[in-house]
Amino acid sequence: MIPDTLQGAALLSVIDFFLSFIFIAFIGGVLYLFPYLNKLGEVEEDK
Repeated sequence: MIPDTLQGAALLSVIDFFLSFIFIAFIGGVLYLFPYLNKLGEVEEDK
């Protein structure tokens, strides 16, 4: 458990900082995969 002190608040800020990078990287990875998912689900249309 994180203590309710200034050191605990600093520790929580550091943990939150790194978790935000991980979360943003995950979103970037999902967005990177969208074109490949689109090619997998492509449907031939008659024009």
